[in-house]
Amino acid sequence: MARQRQVASMLAAALLVATTFASIPTTVHSIGVCYGTLGNNLPSSSDVVQLYRSKGIKGMRIYSPDDTRSLLPAMRNLDAALARAGFPGIKCSTSVRFDVVANSFPPSSGSFAQGYMADVARYLAGTGAPLLANVYPYFAYRDNPRDISLGYATFQPGTTVRDNGNGLNYNNLFDAMVDAVVAALEKAGAPNVRVVVSESGWPSAGGFGASVDNARKYNQGLIDHVGRGTPKRTGPLETFVFAMFNENQKGGDPTEKNFGLFYGNKQPVYPIRFN
Repeated sequence: MARQRQVASMLAAALLVATTFASIPTTVHSIGVCYGTLGNNLPSSSDVVQLYRSKGIKGMRIYSPDDTRSLLPAMRNLDAALARAGFPGIKCSTSVRFDVVANSFPPSSGSFAQGYMADVARYLAGTGAPLLANVYPYFAYRDNPRDISLGYATFQPGTTVRDNGNGLNYNNLFDAMVDAVVAALEKAGAPNVRVVVSESGWPSAGGFGASVDNARKYNQGLIDHVGRGTPKRTGPLETFVFAMFNENQKGGDPTEKNFGLFYGNKQPVYPIRFN
């Protein structure tokens, strides 16, 4: 019994950290949706689960506060705790913002801006865990609409960009951004680390380019596209759409409140299908 309590305690601690570092099985492919809770008008947890099931959404990403000051030691400690508890097959990873990548255009020029990311990449290569990356074409388009077309950013046909560095053609900005992460991993000495897109979405209100129509086009295009992968890494790409609900208590940019697929009353912001 004491041993069971010890294992349960270790697992509880591990799972708490896992919501931050997103420990996931390494062979699962799914389209998931991020579940944030910064709102005072959101449904109960049980209703949320039923909504996920009713829409055919097979993956959920949840959140807890994170602390990147001791990122790599924390990942090592979590992996050790999971192994001691008898769960060595669960791999610990971390979710990073896209701004950890420098020189992201063309994609083949991608490299990590922060030195610590090379150590993280090599650690993930050693454990077999993926790198989780937040990829938001919306912000790239918002900040540079002169050079990035709305159609290219929202999976609409008509634009092809060639990367002479790797000889590949890109028909949408999402693929180009993901492959910039792949290039950064290669330059860090971790070419075999898998990339999981831990967040991607488009706001329906609150800022330049944020509209219901643009959000619908982007998110439906994302869902329909990721099963094919990117030009550099073909095959299914595990991806989590951000986010399930509009969160009316989120701070920062006004768009942050408007990334949801659903309102707090469970009504859709716009039509969306997952199968």
